[in-house]
Amino acid sequence: MKIKLDPFVVSIIVVIVLAYFFPELGREGNVIPLDTIVSVGISLIFFSYGLKLSKHQLTSGLKNWRLHALVQSSTFILFPAIVISFYPFIEQGAEETIWLAFLFLAALPSTVSSSVVMVSMAKGNIPAAIFNASISGLIGIVLTPLWIGLFLQESGVDYNLGGIYLKLLLEILLPVVLGLILQQYLGKFVQKYARQLSLFDKSIILLIIYKSFVESFDEGVFTSVKIRDLIFIGIATILLFYVVYFITGYLSRVLKFNKEDQITAQFCGTKKSLVHGTVFSKVLFPESMSLGLVLLPLMIFHAFQILFISFVASRLSNRIRE
Repeated sequence: MKIKLDPFVVSIIVVIVLAYFFPELGREGNVIPLDTIVSVGISLIFFSYGLKLSKHQLTSGLKNWRLHALVQSSTFILFPAIVISFYPFIEQGAEETIWLAFLFLAALPSTVSSSVVMVSMAKGNIPAAIFNASISGLIGIVLTPLWIGLFLQESGVDYNLGGIYLKLLLEILLPVVLGLILQQYLGKFVQKYARQLSLFDKSIILLIIYKSFVESFDEGVFTSVKIRDLIFIGIATILLFYVVYFITGYLSRVLKFNKEDQITAQFCGTKKSLVHGTVFSKVLFPESMSLGLVLLPLMIFHAFQILFISFVASRLSNRIRE
């Protein structure tokens, strides 16, 4: 089977290269106000997210509670628990920052669009996928800062949880609520221009990644990280995915899910949202911490999850025809 490389993954690689060779646009004092553009863009992303949220799917989806409990437990409990189990072996310094980057990855909500697309391709339970992917983003606004706050405070970083929730409320939750309120008026517009809005979302994410890596390269963050550590990050990220993927599959069989529900549990319960990750990183971490290094495991995870789940979904889609 021929595997296509996701264009967005390629775009991320290109943006990182641009940040290294052409960092001028991402530096402070530049004529283009990237910080303002990103802040407004973040709010618009979550405003359109609210416009797309299906109230019917959210209410009707509550019936399959065992599936939803497994997906959300995998997303917000299993993932963090695996990473936290290594905390006693972590030393302060660069090693602690890398571990925090993994905890950040583990604490993030699931992605919406790719989860639903992949579940649909694999002939899984699509309504349950829509419900879990949608509700995951809302739960993440509450739980992700809590997980990160527990350990940032221990590392001596000034972590104002109240201020962070206020910022999340104004930049993320409020736009979602406004989107839900205006859904009856603008819902058709969002459906009509879904492709253009998706491109806008990805453009804002790429801007955040560009600026984060410009700052990291300027501060020499990656020159202080050894090659073996970068290799370790790649291997550990992929192993984390596989462990959660097989645990969710095992629990699905123990709970006697049908094939459609098992697909949904494994696909939605192993996804992590790059959208939420890039946005949350700007809010949750102090300026003294390198966002480029913090986002690195997430970007590797994002690329690998798309590659692996696409392959599995393509294979599963053929089972109906055979």
